[in-house]
Amino acid sequence: MNFKVPRGTQDILPSETWKWQKVEKLINEVCEMYRYKEIRTPMFEQTELFQRLVGETTDVVQKEMYTFTDRGNRSMTLRPEGTAPVVRSYVEQKMFGYPDQPVKLFYTGPMFRYERQQAGRYRQFVQFGVEAIGSNDPAIDAEVIALALDVYKRAGLTDLKLVINSLGDTECRASHKKALIAHFKPHIEEFCSDCKSRLENNPLRILDCKVDAENLLIASAPSLADYLNDDSAAYFKEVLNYLDDANIDYEVDATLVRGLDYYNHTAFEIMSTSAGFGAITTLCGGGRYNGLAEDIGGPSAPGIGFAMSIERLLLALEAEGKSFDDESALDVYVVTLGDEAKRAGIKLLGQLREAGIRSDTDYLGRKMKAQMKSADRLNAKTVIVIGENEVAENVVMLRNMANRSQEKVATQDLVQKLNGILKV
Repeated sequence: MNFKVPRGTQDILPSETWKWQKVEKLINEVCEMYRYKEIRTPMFEQTELFQRLVGETTDVVQKEMYTFTDRGNRSMTLRPEGTAPVVRSYVEQKMFGYPDQPVKLFYTGPMFRYERQQAGRYRQFVQFGVEAIGSNDPAIDAEVIALALDVYKRAGLTDLKLVINSLGDTECRASHKKALIAHFKPHIEEFCSDCKSRLENNPLRILDCKVDAENLLIASAPSLADYLNDDSAAYFKEVLNYLDDANIDYEVDATLVRGLDYYNHTAFEIMSTSAGFGAITTLCGGGRYNGLAEDIGGPSAPGIGFAMSIERLLLALEAEGKSFDDESALDVYVVTLGDEAKRAGIKLLGQLREAGIRSDTDYLGRKMKAQMKSADRLNAKTVIVIGENEVAENVVMLRNMANRSQEKVATQDLVQKLNGILKV
């Protein structure tokens, strides 16, 4: 029987994992600079958590979740997104009692959604996200957006566009909802079954429908911007002012609604404008979610966050022709000739690695020529050759692969000698 990787997933091989490690290191550095601390939540949660917080009318909950019944007859779901688990932890672990507010958190890990595989989109994908919970200050909205852009720019991306909108507060959305229902209801038979089912409960989702995106009624639908009350409009203006102060370019898009029900006030997306990136341009999305903590029994704790796909970040780098520097070159490859030299070489490997020198050797009993070819393939900076004579004299032959120079070095002086070569 032939086993294959499950549809919608991928094996990330050593030739690619170093890029992921670069991104993860960059994320950690940026989050440390902004004082966001890492949180790690379980891979699965109670299904009701996502139904309640993400929204029962969303595609995520209705179509994309991996849900199973455990041995205790409880319904569990592999996490499709990161905000709900973080908010659950915030409430359960009483982080609202921390003296320093807002609580600023970040996570990096696999998420799971049963959706059609496309370029950069998988059924198991890795998401980086941040959540700032406990502040209703427009300045924290701007900070969260700045952090997301900072990650992309430090990774090397330049073809970026920030799109932003205000979804208003509960009062605004209630008025807008009535207007949308009145707008779509006379023609709802023209729309897909999902839109029909959402008309009364969540007509805002119709604006984000992929099936009916070209329907003229969507383009002519009442704009949420026309229903913003004074408080919501003032809040949005303050967010934009802070973005202006930070010299962050943006485009206000009144049609941006995002795909999850919990957003209110600020909503934003960061897109790739690179010509070679593809039809789906969104790299990152986020927004404010006041009221989420209260929905699961917590105190009032306004929050804002975003999530970005690591797969799509790497895809955007490729589209722009950018790449990370590969620093995985080997420092030393140890070539041994004969059994006695092999034992001496293995002992030497331990000493080199203890000194922090990246080193390797042959484990297939190959001849010297084949071992030297391996050193070249591994891009080794230096090669050490040990034969019977070298073992007897307690020396090694050290070859600098950059200039092909070679010299005899006493074993006890080798680490110091290597450090001098490798630092150049």
